[in-house]
Amino acid sequence: MAVSTAMNMAVKALAGRKGLPEKTGRKGLPEKTGRKGLLGRKVGMTQVFDADGTAVPVTVIEAGPCSVTMVRSSDRDGYSAVQLGFLDKPRRLASRSIRGQVAKLDSKRSKRLSEAGVTLLSKADCEPKRFVREFRGVYEGVEVGQVLTVELFEGVAKVDITGTSKGRGTAGVMKRHGFKGQRASHGVKKVHRHQGGTGMNTSPGRVFKGKRMAGRMGNEQSTMRNLKLVRIDKDHNLLLVRGAIPGPNGSYVVVRQTNVIKRVGGPATPTTKKKAGAK
Repeated sequence: MAVSTAMNMAVKALAGRKGLPEKTGRKGLPEKTGRKGLLGRKVGMTQVFDADGTAVPVTVIEAGPCSVTMVRSSDRDGYSAVQLGFLDKPRRLASRSIRGQVAKLDSKRSKRLSEAGVTLLSKADCEPKRFVREFRGVYEGVEVGQVLTVELFEGVAKVDITGTSKGRGTAGVMKRHGFKGQRASHGVKKVHRHQGGTGMNTSPGRVFKGKRMAGRMGNEQSTMRNLKLVRIDKDHNLLLVRGAIPGPNGSYVVVRQTNVIKRVGGPATPTTKKKAGAK
């Protein structure tokens, strides 16, 4: 009881502050406005030239068009989010349950619910999608079936790219963690790239968890943050982002408006006071 009372008091205090959204989630805490985002596919890297002739290395991303397949609300689902789908999947590869998520299919259950007066959720009425992801947050004016394109990023300067890095298989400590390795001579025999000793003293007499060793490398979710959005090609649904992003060519990525805030400080202030008469 004491914990729930403290939680309610904290929620009331947060709700009393100015500038916070009125919608709350399952735990009663206010929900934030969602960031602009699209689903896409990495095409490859190239370079473009600025107005002054400077070469800029960029990654080309095919972003959208993305169909809004579902809109979640805090009242029904406990949280607010928008579900997007990218690239059509052939119907021969989509099961009935997946097709039922985007199109209305007749079934015994739907008939029973309709006869009972239950209002069924609206469907996007589109083809099944290969790549589906949710964007958490409150999105105003987004409806099921709406199609989002790269025009969404007009006026956006920086983005965050989330993808799956290239799998490197089993890698040693020099490649995986950047270890220096053993010496090239004087006592080292055929173990120049090995890790070295990992033993401990009698106490604790074991190897701590998290010790950097050889093992599987790559094939993990990775996010490159605060990348500059160089150019938007509306005709071909392309985004040109400065720098490299994770994953091989053809891999799926999630593009979001960055939430990195760089604070630019003012002039430095002296920390020590000058003595009287000092120059």
